[in-house]
Order: sequence, then C-alpha cells, then structure tokens
Amino acid sequence: MSMLGTDPFLPQSISSLAEEVLIKKLLLSHDPDGRHFDSELFLCAVENIMLCTTAEVPDDVNIVNNMEVIGLEEPLGKTFGKISHEILCKWPDEEDLHTRTMILFDLLGSYQWDEKVVLVLASFVASYGEFRLLIHLCSSNPLALSVAILKQLPADLSPLKPRFKALSLLVNAMVDVTKYIINFEKLPLSHVELDHEAKYATKSTIYIAAYWIVRGILRCSSQITDSTSIKSEQYSDSTIIATWEILSLVYRLRSIYSHLRQQVEICHQKIETKLYWKLMNVFKETHVDNQEVLSLLFAVRDDLPLKDCSSQAKLGVSDLKGKIVILLFSRPEFLSIDETLLLVQQTHNYPHDYKNVEGSYMIIWIPIPVSSQWTTADATIFDFLSSILPWYSIRKPWLLNSAVVTFIKQAWNYKNEPAMVVLDSQGNVTNKNILDMLIIWGVIAYPFSASREKELRQEQNWTLKFMVDAIDPILTKWVEEDRNICIYGSNSIDWILEFTGKMEIIKSAGVNLEMVYVGKRNSSQQMRNILTVVDNKQLSSVLSFIKSQFFWLRLESIRRLKLQLGKLETTDNVLDEVSALLDMDDNDKNWAVIGRGSKSMDMVRLEGPELMDCLDKFPKWGGSVAELGFLNALRNSLEPSFVSGPCGHDYDVTLSSEEPVLQGMVVCGKCKHPMKKFVIYK
Repeated sequence: MSMLGTDPFLPQSISSLAEEVLIKKLLLSHDPDGRHFDSELFLCAVENIMLCTTAEVPDDVNIVNNMEVIGLEEPLGKTFGKISHEILCKWPDEEDLHTRTMILFDLLGSYQWDEKVVLVLASFVASYGEFRLLIHLCSSNPLALSVAILKQLPADLSPLKPRFKALSLLVNAMVDVTKYIINFEKLPLSHVELDHEAKYATKSTIYIAAYWIVRGILRCSSQITDSTSIKSEQYSDSTIIATWEILSLVYRLRSIYSHLRQQVEICHQKIETKLYWKLMNVFKETHVDNQEVLSLLFAVRDDLPLKDCSSQAKLGVSDLKGKIVILLFSRPEFLSIDETLLLVQQTHNYPHDYKNVEGSYMIIWIPIPVSSQWTTADATIFDFLSSILPWYSIRKPWLLNSAVVTFIKQAWNYKNEPAMVVLDSQGNVTNKNILDMLIIWGVIAYPFSASREKELRQEQNWTLKFMVDAIDPILTKWVEEDRNICIYGSNSIDWILEFTGKMEIIKSAGVNLEMVYVGKRNSSQQMRNILTVVDNKQLSSVLSFIKSQFFWLRLESIRRLKLQLGKLETTDNVLDEVSALLDMDDNDKNWAVIGRGSKSMDMVRLEGPELMDCLDKFPKWGGSVAELGFLNALRNSLEPSFVSGPCGHDYDVTLSSEEPVLQGMVVCGKCKHPMKKFVIYK
C-alpha cells in the first residue's frame, strides 16, 4: 500500500506510484556528518510545550534541561532560527508546500532522520508556544498586550478553539510517529545485523513519515499565520476548512504511525534476540582485547557512552582498552551511605605494595531499575550520584538495550542487589561478583579474579588484624605494635560503665591494654548516643559512627562470602568467629574480643556473665600475667588445662628474610594450647 496515495495536499506531479522517486530525492539530501543531539529529550520538551497550551496545565510537567549537542558547527539556536524562517515564510501557491518541504530537508541534510524531524517539530511548537503564551498574558501583562496589538492578533480567539484542538491532535500524532523513528534509530544496527527486507521496509516508512511530518508542519504554520490576521466575519468558514485540513493530516499520520509501529516492533524484537545470543556467544570466544565485548555491552547510539563521574568527562569504550574492567550493577539509588563510603574507601586505599595497581583497573557503575522503565525519580537520583561517585558510569543508563539488561540478569544472576562483575583485559569474565571480596580485602584482592579470591580465603586466618582491617589508623597501629587490644560491644551504657571500670583495675595493675568500643550494627539514635557518652567520658577509645558501621558491614561481607561456598568439609574458624559476633549483636548481648598482634590467631571471645566473672577473678589469675602474658593468663583462667602441654597440630608459617622469627609463646588456633616451635631454613 502506498503511503502517498492521492491527496489534495500533494503536487499533481506526485502520485501513488511515486514513492520511490520521493524517497530517492529525500536520500539525495541526506548526508549525516556525525553531529548529534539527544532527540528524545528535545521531543520531551515539545510535549511539555503542548501540555502547557491546554486549558489546565498538569502539575507533573517535567522540566527538560542539559540537552547536550555533539559535533555542531554552529549553535543549535541558529539552526532553529533558519528552520523557523523557512516554516513561517509565506508562499503564495499551495503547490509550493512540496518545494518548501524539500528545502527543509536540504537544510537538515547533516542530521539523522529522527533529528531532522525533531528539529522541525520543535521549531514549530516553540513558535506556536510563543503565540499561545502571548495570548495568555494579554489580559494581565501590559507588555504582552502591546506586542499583541503590534502583531494585530485578534482580540477574541474563541472561534479558533476547534482549530487549536485539531492542531493539538496533529502534533500528538507527529510526536507518536517521531517516537518510533527515534526507537528505530536507537537500535544497535552497527553491532547486530538486521535482515535487509525488514530494514529496507522500515526505513522507507521512516522516510515517508519524516516527509509528511515536515510537510504537515509547514501547512500548520500557515494556519497559525492565517489565524493572526483573519477577520472576524471569516472565522466560521475558514475555521471549519482549516480544521478539516488539519484533521486529514492527523488521519494520514495515524495511518503511518500504525504501520511504522508494527515494523519497528518487529525490528526491535529481531535485534533484541540477535544481540542477546551474540552476547551469550561473545563471552565464550577468545579475544585479543576487551573492545568487542564492551562495545556489545554498551551497544548504544552514542560513541561516548561512559563518563568519569569525578570530572564528568565523556569517555568511549576505547578508553578501557588494556584495563581490567569491573562492572558495578545496582539499582539507581545505589547502596546505603555507609556501604557506599566503605566501598569507596576499600577501592581507593592503596597499601604500599599495591601502589602500582592504581589506574590498571576501572569501575563502571551501571544502574538498572527494578522495573523495565526509568522513572523521573530514578533519573534524578542517578544524576546526583553519578556526579559525586569516584568511578566511571554509563552516561545514559536508560538507553541501555533491554537485551543487555536481560543478559546481565540471566548470565550473571543479577537480582536487583549490588553486584560487581570482573572482566580482564581480554574481556573474559574472571569473577561474577567481587563486592564482598572488595569490602573485605580492598585493593589487595587485585586482579579480583576467582582464583585470587580462593587464594585469599585459603590464606586468611582469624587474626586481630583481619578483624579490624584498616578501618581506623590508630587501631591498625596498635595491632602492628603488638599491643593487647580489647574490642567490645554492647547497647547498654550501664554494662559499659561496669565493664570499663573492671578493665581499668586490670590496667592499673600494670597490664598494657587498649580498649575500643565498636558499637552495634543498627544505626539507631540510641547507639549514636552511647558512642558519644563513651567518647566524652573517655571510658575507652571508640570508633566513630561511620567507622563502627564499616566494622559491622565488613563482618557481614566475611560471613556472606564464606556462606557462598556452601557446606564446608572442615571447620572454618573465621566463619565461626564472625558468625558468633554477628549473632551476639543480633541478640543484644554484651561481648568482648581480646587479642594481640597482626599474625597471631590467639584471640579470646567472651560474652555476658562469663566475661564479668572472669574479670572479677583477676586477683586470682593476674599473678601469672608476668610469666604467660596477659592473653595467655586470661585463657588459663578460663581453661585450666591450657598449660598442660603442647598440642599435636601442625602449622606452616613462612617468613621472609627481613621478618623477625616469632618470639614468645604461640597458641594453636584450633585447640588453643601452646605450640612447640621448630624453625626450618629453606
């Protein structure tokens, strides 16, 4: 079926058999040079203007701003001026509509098809909006009234309401058609091949649709200029004729819309299917770099799909070549503030031995909303967070292809909870989620592969250093200085006062002991108040509120990572100890962990009455501190068989030539008995 048909608005030289001729003429004017702007945002502005011309302006009109343009040789406002001049230019003969239409296509030859249509539509609607705004302000604004008089606008526009209503219907039809033109232009045709027949048929419809939108706008503009000078006695007949002319255009565009929508949806489905399977296959192939993989993941129309959140600089996939890429998926609202700050700290705290790692990997945030559609609230929170986070992000996540989102959810098991997938410099997936590993070990986990994660898990023992990590520099320094350290938690200020009082008695007996209060997992006001009281009364050292949350979040990550392994063949001391701490916190129990040194696994965990009973008996067991040390003397008071003899467990501790040989008694991490030490030189 021809979309030109026989129509009174067409020049007589064009018939229903001339579609191909018209398309060829349109293509002769089409010579895109890479300039680009966000046509979808511009179209949203068009819709806003038309909404505001209604009798009742809705409350939920979204203000559109930050409409970026790329590669333009002149300001976009100047282009609007040229288009407006052509639109508002009054030509004497009806036959000139086709000529004027083709002149506009020649003027816009450097733009893509959706951009041509949006520019013309926006220019017209802006002029129409100015006209309606002037009329609206005449009754209350002397300036508007004076301008209206100079332009000889009719005082009574009520007879023109049918024409304006028909015009609104026409613009709505144009907007609907334009949306599907945009949808087709957004398809990743440069990454996934579409069969020739479907592509040719859809593009042909787009060419005809673009022609009729531009032609219709020219016809409507003359309707507006006619209405500004028409005499009152002419209102009745001319308004009826003009209204029917506009409605005939509405009918034509609605017919094109139905046909185009069906074609674009078919193309979209084919592209989605092909892109999904291409993604499934590309990760099974061997690549020399990560460019093909990343180009498919960010298969959007924009050549610069990424940005540096810190500088807002636009980036392309080529900027990631040769680097390890960590894809950070989450909802647009991201993590909680505490989790975000902890993740930032862990990814930017480079130990001395890992300084060379900086710059060798990049984190890219890719927000995915729970629903398939982005809301205004989603976009607002993304714009805010993507301006303050220290990583990279996709610039327009709402343009991410739905096939890519489906692939992420199915292939990488993304279920609306934060996840970090690692791609090596060749684009291979080396770890499907390193979020917990990063929170636990930070940059030490580089290159963040599954094999590195396994290595860290196997090497890691439950030590004081591992428990506190580098959350607080003073606490870390005490651990490295081999001091006795007591870490405790409680939600009762009365218990804390009693506990710290008993510990002060022990310290006054000459025991070198540091105490640190770490609060609780919850962020209630009560917990904040307790932190303040402990600090102000100098009952002990105290972690700040945010560092306290870091401590507990990290313990949660340790347990979660351990539990991901499933059933363990042997007892996991780290999991047991972490679970015990988290369980005590959940049950509001009072507890303390006492340990010493950065490598020793000898730590004592006590809770509730047992802890207080042990401290009350210090006069009995305190005498053995000089011989055994505070920690071993404490354990001996709890386990009298502690000094009955060495155990039979074996541990290999490898030390470099620069490290000193372990001094003093070493306690077995399994049975807590003293160990016999043998030194072997290799």
